[in-house]
Amino acid sequence: MGHLTFQSSHWQQCLTTLLIAAAGAAVFRYLDFPLPFLFGPMFASLVAALAGVRLRTVAPVSKAARTVLGVAVGASITPAVFMQLPNMALSVALVPLYLLVIAGIGVPFFHKVCGLDRVTAYYSAMPGGLQDMVLFGEEAGGDVRALSLIHATRVLLIVSLAPLILTGIMEASLANPVGARAATLPWQELLIMAAAALFGWKLAERAGMFGAAIIGPLIAAAACSLAGLIHSRPPAEAILFAQFFIGTGIGVGYVGVTLRELRNYVATGVLYVVLLAILAVIFSEIVVLSGLAEPLEGFLAFAPGGQAEMTVLAIIAGADLGYVVVHHLTRLVLVILCAPVFAGYLFTQKNGSGSTVAPPEKPEDRRQD
Repeated sequence: MGHLTFQSSHWQQCLTTLLIAAAGAAVFRYLDFPLPFLFGPMFASLVAALAGVRLRTVAPVSKAARTVLGVAVGASITPAVFMQLPNMALSVALVPLYLLVIAGIGVPFFHKVCGLDRVTAYYSAMPGGLQDMVLFGEEAGGDVRALSLIHATRVLLIVSLAPLILTGIMEASLANPVGARAATLPWQELLIMAAAALFGWKLAERAGMFGAAIIGPLIAAAACSLAGLIHSRPPAEAILFAQFFIGTGIGVGYVGVTLRELRNYVATGVLYVVLLAILAVIFSEIVVLSGLAEPLEGFLAFAPGGQAEMTVLAIIAGADLGYVVVHHLTRLVLVILCAPVFAGYLFTQKNGSGSTVAPPEKPEDRRQD
């Protein structure tokens, strides 16, 4: 009986979340706000979460939404883009330096200024994927709650501010179509893209790859694109579906947050985003002034947001998706590969740096994507 009650509560929370997110999307579209299917669900879920509503996303659906963006990125890696990779080498070479500067500033900020233990400070500072950093941090003994809220705040602010910067300062248009309608694309290519999404995702999961829902489909779709099997991104309906669940997931990340956590972790995350923004502007200016990229691509390539969110912005801003994605993939791969190495050192130092606060609940209890 208790199991049935739990299942009922689980699905009630999922249904509540979908209804709130859909209402947010409808309101934002009615008001003609930018990216209504991303920002509407995101802010509606955020407000509901802070109001104490128990929200929950459906994990398989949320992951399936991310496979769409993986295919979108992979499909943009055409033979022409592949031939341009040597031209990006100098710009991509700045990414490791970018990460070293972030670590050099971010880890002391979270450890010395904010009082977090060294493991939590490291994983809070690294601009990797939200799920990846929380998982790595949990395995290394970090404070899961702090990591979840700090990274959710980082992604929320970057995704919210980036469009304002693009339109207000860079005068970019966010009216570019996210893709062609499904009815206008060859059914054979739609099937190939669906297969790339499903099999790429599952094979990457079996291989134990982090970010499997994006990276797996990306690799599979890129192979299909380079082989000439697909010639377009996923249809607009699929991209909007992905935006909806990504936006919802960001808002759900704030479920159960307390006033103390708002004051400590969320405020800390806000301050850190300011530091990251300054660093991102410096490095984007370096690549622009060096003639390595146009302002739009330079800004999006070094913006420290999540890969999925930056992919959406690059698509609707009409940026060179290949250039932007190569830089974000480089950043994420370096963060993921280096994390265990640094974590091993930090873990051995943790006892001398203060105890780790035990997390009140695991991230999967609050966030299912």
